[in-house]
Amino acid sequence: MDLCGIKLWMFLLGMISQNAVQGSSLTISIYTATSKSAVLRWNSYPGSSSYRVTAFLRNSVQPFVFSSFSQNTLMGSINSLSPNTNYTFQVEALDGSMTVLTQSSLDGSTAPDVPTIKTASSKQSQNMTVEFVEVPGATSYIIRAETSDGSFFSEMTVLGTPGTIVGLQPYTDYTLSVMSVNSAGRSQPSEFVQAKTVLASPQLTSSSPSNSSIVVLWAPVPHAVLYSLSIIREGSFLQSPINTTNTSVTINSLEAGTIYCIKVNAWSPESVPGDDVTVCQITRPSTPQSVVLQTVNGMTTLSVSWATVRGADRYTVISSSGLNCTSNSSTCMLTPLTCGQIQYISVTAMNQAGPSLPSDPQQFITFPCPPQPLRVDEIAAGNCSVVWSSVAYVDYYTAFIKRDDGTEQTCNSTGTSCNFNCHCGYSYIMSVFANNQAGSSPPGPVLNQTTLPCCPGNMSVSSVSWESVMISWMAVRGADVYETRAVDAKGELVCNDTSPVCVLSDLTCNTRYSLLVAACNDPRGCNRTCSPQTYQTAPCMPEIVQVTRSNSSSINITWTSTNSAANYTVSVIGSVGNPLTCQSGGTSCTVTGLACGTSYRINAIASTAAGLSMPSYSVPFETAPCCPQNLSVLQVTQAMSNVSWSEARGVQSFIASLTSPRGHAQCHTAQTTCLMGCITCGTNYTVSLQAISSTGSTAECTYHGFSTSECCPSGIRLFRRANNTLRVQWRSSSPLSNYTAVVTGSTSSHSCSPLETGQNTCDVSDITCGDVYSVVVAPVNPDGTVVQFCSSRMYSVFCSGSGVGTVLYRGRRSVD
Repeated sequence: MDLCGIKLWMFLLGMISQNAVQGSSLTISIYTATSKSAVLRWNSYPGSSSYRVTAFLRNSVQPFVFSSFSQNTLMGSINSLSPNTNYTFQVEALDGSMTVLTQSSLDGSTAPDVPTIKTASSKQSQNMTVEFVEVPGATSYIIRAETSDGSFFSEMTVLGTPGTIVGLQPYTDYTLSVMSVNSAGRSQPSEFVQAKTVLASPQLTSSSPSNSSIVVLWAPVPHAVLYSLSIIREGSFLQSPINTTNTSVTINSLEAGTIYCIKVNAWSPESVPGDDVTVCQITRPSTPQSVVLQTVNGMTTLSVSWATVRGADRYTVISSSGLNCTSNSSTCMLTPLTCGQIQYISVTAMNQAGPSLPSDPQQFITFPCPPQPLRVDEIAAGNCSVVWSSVAYVDYYTAFIKRDDGTEQTCNSTGTSCNFNCHCGYSYIMSVFANNQAGSSPPGPVLNQTTLPCCPGNMSVSSVSWESVMISWMAVRGADVYETRAVDAKGELVCNDTSPVCVLSDLTCNTRYSLLVAACNDPRGCNRTCSPQTYQTAPCMPEIVQVTRSNSSSINITWTSTNSAANYTVSVIGSVGNPLTCQSGGTSCTVTGLACGTSYRINAIASTAAGLSMPSYSVPFETAPCCPQNLSVLQVTQAMSNVSWSEARGVQSFIASLTSPRGHAQCHTAQTTCLMGCITCGTNYTVSLQAISSTGSTAECTYHGFSTSECCPSGIRLFRRANNTLRVQWRSSSPLSNYTAVVTGSTSSHSCSPLETGQNTCDVSDITCGDVYSVVVAPVNPDGTVVQFCSSRMYSVFCSGSGVGTVLYRGRRSVD
């Protein structure tokens, strides 16, 4: 090798990598490789007009083969390579003048050589085995199978020859080929061969219809022309072949309870056997023999035993009455046996194939049944009969009677009844047994019979309340509870108690009852043959329907009642004083002596020979309020008076009235005084007072009259007179009234009155001038008193020299 070649080889060696080597922006990779070709990929290189791909034998600088591609091609194959050979691949980017712009190379190898198929055959319907010639360098092989129409394609990797491909369809033609594989890739497929899979195995169903035959069934296998069967008995190597074109075979003359294995395969038209399948079937067991019957556990369980048979894994025993049992051994228990019957017993052996024929029935007669039902008839007092129904296979009956005090009686009878002595208040236990040659029946039903309790004695009746009565008596034997009844024409009341005493409540008043005490027990009920007693309840409560006032101190009370021949007492109970009463045999009475202003409660009670009724519901009644004892009227002003009075019982408020032809004044108050206005002076008034209770009841109270004082005069004037004298002048409302005038200064007071009735002037002397005087003119009452509420007038008296001068009116002022 020359120096130039050595330099080129060293340059290429430095650029090699295992997968891809990147040159000056040119990257290449091996896309795929076969035995004689490789496909490379590279990226586009700017300025290139074509690419050249060259293959060198590894460690050689001499080109082995090359290919050229246009500038738009970035993947290309290089062919004519040797199988299983190492190469260095180089890609060069060339310009238009075929000058190398850049290059890149990498190492690679080709796949092994193409194998050669020797044979291809099918031993199973879903597999195909291919025998081929192995090639150097191959690490594994791929077997390819496909159908001619392309509907199926499959590949499977194997390590060497022969290789098997699975997952195929039965009796189907396949095209087979083999490819060798190494790390570089796979070879081209070998030459194809044709082969067909064998038939599938039949799907078997087996059964044993009897203990000497087996039936094998299967569905037809497509394309099958013949079926082969091979029968082998368990423990034997002898095979019995059968060929048939049918899809079922019955194998007879077999041993009972024995396992037989049957292998079946189908044959194709090419006389190639298909897959085989084996089914093992046991025949039914033979009929059990030597059946033995024996009772155990008294007479209620039957032990059945027999000789075991081959191939049976369990046994079933059935009786004609429907009893059955199953056992894995040679003994089985039937329980419970039914009394008084003839049983027929048979035994059947069973295995997974089915039951054998039952054994011949064995007859067995059971024990007699106990007589039932039982009942007791009471023939007469103290004489009873126990009665039962007849049963089959009985020679005679035995009755046992036991009383609760320990006394026993026994009676044998060929009939269906037996008499015995019975007394009131006792309990009896009875049972009856049936007897025959097989023995006695099991215990039958036990009858508990209790006779009626005896009648209670020493009955006592006493009243507890208006509607309740207590009844007591002596306890009697055999009584669990006592029933007490109170019966009248409308119905009955019932009391149940375990004690010899009972209180009947909610009785109807004024009613005659028949009282009956019956002793009872749970089994027999109550003894109602005892004599009753009569009882009369207290009278009914009257109902007050009306209370009317006869006058201020008496009332009349009316009531209703359903009692007959009853007397009534009415009580009137007040908040003050002693109770008041009245009595009557009718429905009304009058009570007198009621106090004013008093609240009363009124009730009535009826009485008969049976006792007193409940008091009626109280009815409230209130008398009119009392009038005050004292009343006075005081005139406060000319038009206003104050009326006052004393306290009075039963009053909540008052209405005071002053009445005259000239006017009326009224005041409604809860106090004992009232200030009344709009009073006319000089008038006679009638004074009245109305007392009102909290319920609105009123009392009219009238008192003596009241006269108002004369009216105060008007037009009061003051005139100067000679000698320091002043004249007072006024206008009066009545010419018959007397008046007095009072002139009061700062240092002195003067008064005067007219000389004659009817005059309206008077004079006062010794008046000091230069002072202010108040002038009051007031009427004089008949009793000589002066009216104090008349107003005053103010005058200034000036001096004229040393005497009285001008008089000047200054106005009015209220009285002090």
